[in-house]
Amino acid sequence: MVDVGQKAPDFSLVDTELKPRSLQEFLSNGRPAVLAFFPGAFTGVCTKEMCTFRDSFSRLQEINATLVAISVDGPFANKAFAAENNLPFPVLSDYNREVVHLYNVYHEDFVGLKGYTAAKRAVFVLDETGTVRYRWVTENPAMEPPYEEVFQAVEQLRR
Repeated sequence: MVDVGQKAPDFSLVDTELKPRSLQEFLSNGRPAVLAFFPGAFTGVCTKEMCTFRDSFSRLQEINATLVAISVDGPFANKAFAAENNLPFPVLSDYNREVVHLYNVYHEDFVGLKGYTAAKRAVFVLDETGTVRYRWVTENPAMEPPYEEVFQAVEQLRR
C-alpha cells in the first residue's frame, strides 16, 4: 500500500476526452494534488462524494491545489458522469486497473461479481513533490471520506 511519507507512483490514464494525463502533469505546476479514487460512476455514494468535492472545489482552488478523480469506469461513462454532475476537475479512467493495483486500492470480485475489480474509495493528498502527506482508504464502499480532514491536510501543505 502506498503510505504517508512515500512517493506516489506515477501513472498515465486517459481523461474524459481520451487525452493521456499523468500524475507528473498535475504536480508539474508546483501545486499539491488530491487523488480521489471512487468505485463507480452513477452510483449513489460516488455521486454524493464527487458532488461534495465539486461543491467544495473553490476551497481547493483558493489554496492552489489540484483535484483528480479516478475510477475503473471507461472514459465514456466517466464523461457522461462528469457532465451530468458538472464536475470541474479531471475524471480519469483506470479501465485496465493498473493504477488501483499500483496504489493497492482495489476490491476483487466487487459486490460478489466474480472477476470484477473496482476501486476502493480512497483519497491521497500529495505535496508538490509527489510525496503522500495524507492517506485515507476504506473497505466499505458505502463510506464517504472525511472531507474536512482532506481539506485540512491540503491546507497544511500551503502554510
